[in-house]
Amino acid sequence: MKPVELLAPAKDYASAAAAVDYGADAVYIGGARFGARQAAGNSDGEIARVVEYAHRFGVRVHATLNTLVWDDELEAAERQARALIAAGVDALIVQDMALRRMDLPVELHASTQVSNRTPEGARFLGEAGFARVILERNLTLEEIRAICAATAAEVECFVHGAICVGYSGRCFLSRSMSARSGNRGACSQPCRLAWDLTDGRGRTWIAGKHLLSVRDMNLSQRIGDLLDAGVTSFKIEGRLKDLAYIRNVVAYYRRAVDEALALRPGLVRSSVGESVPDFTPDPSKSFTRGESEYFLDGKRAGVASFDTPKAVGERVGRVAGVSGGTFTLDGGHDLAPGDGVCFLTPRGVTGTNVNAVEGRRIMPNRMEGIAPGAEVRRNFDRRFTLAVERSRTRRVIPAKAAAEATAEGLKLTYTDCEGVVASAVRAVRLDPAKNPDANAAALRAQAMKSGDTIFAVREAEVRGAEWFVPASLAAELRREALAALELVRRERRPEHRILSENPAAKYPSERLTAEENVTNRLAEAFYRDHGVRQIERGLDLAPTTAGHAVMRSAYCIRREIGECLREHPRLGGDLYLEHGACRYRLEFDCQACEMALIDECKK
Repeated sequence: MKPVELLAPAKDYASAAAAVDYGADAVYIGGARFGARQAAGNSDGEIARVVEYAHRFGVRVHATLNTLVWDDELEAAERQARALIAAGVDALIVQDMALRRMDLPVELHASTQVSNRTPEGARFLGEAGFARVILERNLTLEEIRAICAATAAEVECFVHGAICVGYSGRCFLSRSMSARSGNRGACSQPCRLAWDLTDGRGRTWIAGKHLLSVRDMNLSQRIGDLLDAGVTSFKIEGRLKDLAYIRNVVAYYRRAVDEALALRPGLVRSSVGESVPDFTPDPSKSFTRGESEYFLDGKRAGVASFDTPKAVGERVGRVAGVSGGTFTLDGGHDLAPGDGVCFLTPRGVTGTNVNAVEGRRIMPNRMEGIAPGAEVRRNFDRRFTLAVERSRTRRVIPAKAAAEATAEGLKLTYTDCEGVVASAVRAVRLDPAKNPDANAAALRAQAMKSGDTIFAVREAEVRGAEWFVPASLAAELRREALAALELVRRERRPEHRILSENPAAKYPSERLTAEENVTNRLAEAFYRDHGVRQIERGLDLAPTTAGHAVMRSAYCIRREIGECLREHPRLGGDLYLEHGACRYRLEFDCQACEMALIDECKK
């Protein structure tokens, strides 16, 4: 059976526990340093707590060590890696190839920051000792299928959440505008800013729009297609998201993955436990910039969110009429006081809260931007959010009990759904039962109680009912046996694929440009040993990015606005993106169907 994993983000212990409780098979979390989300770091002790909680269910913990490392940081990076390993993590997610050279006794995953988007690159990484490659978000289903077929490594892909518009690990836009580098865990997200699109003659074609801001990903309806392509790990984005997002989105994808697995007998989920949420999951009610399957079915227009980079939520209708301080919608709705709504108008997006609802008439906190025809979206559902926040869903492992009484004592044994066994025994003189049937029923009822443990005892077998067992004795052994079973589970470790580096593996190219971002001697030695002859100094080390491509992307502004160069555009000549003093010339590679931003900022 081939294991399949639902992988959830974790900002801290609380969000990691929530991800586990609501059905994740693995969580990814950052340590104190060298993670791509500086605001989501955790101490070694906190990571160890996460590991202890997760491993009871066979849930893996992947630690993000996925930033670039400078030469003078190599020792610190290795100390951090070994501390995470000592804390019990099951894998390290890395961008910098220096980590491959540190002889770390742990499974290594090649981060999406390695910009994994070709079969040749994925094949190399598998041969170089990476147990898993994490794919770029810009890929089509056919490209994903080709990559899966080319590599012996497991393949992980994002299925939900924010999309980096540029190729991951190859974006220097933040670095070009400030001291904050995305490759060092401090991206300022300039792609979410408002930009002007201009030409070389000083004319502005589009002003003040979020031209690089793309909608969020939702591939929940494509899990089966991705499984058939060869993907075995489905990743939810969002290490900075709140608990409500984690609970809602993880529970939703747990159901989607389980439904797909049920149709594919050769596949099985990689952890155990049942999670039945006490609310109906709906990802449109958590943070979303609007849903998109992005380029899974091919590069296309309609994936951007020009009006706002903020959460827009679910569509509820259009404004049908306005009267005084109220408005009505063009159809039925379930808006309620406390909800947050936003209005998409030709002049942009405006938002407010709902103060009251009387029939079809809605009274917002303010009326700014509300006019007939405006599209209305709910970006905060108060009742749903309260239900999620109050949720008390527990994850439980099915188990069965066997009680055996004799004249000399009682033995109580529990076996969980994976065949893990633990027992408790008490040598004590038992008297003959006056009513064996009633004794058997009472003992069975005691054995099936599980209290606040992680187990759900579904059946119990009783042998020796002719010997009377006091309820206090049965309860005492039940607690001991279930505690022993949990201890055995906690000490078990999920299977690992710790692979060695094949020195004969050849990197697909003999040259690495500054964009490939080799920033230390160990990474340089790694690539040279695998056949790379020319290595430019990493762009993140350069004093300026002027004249360099600071972003390459499968996303194309020309395609998005109907001006594709292949389809007779009206806009000729060079085009530029401008924001304040920052100016980037757009380059279009129509053969590769890619766009690049060239830094022409005034420094």
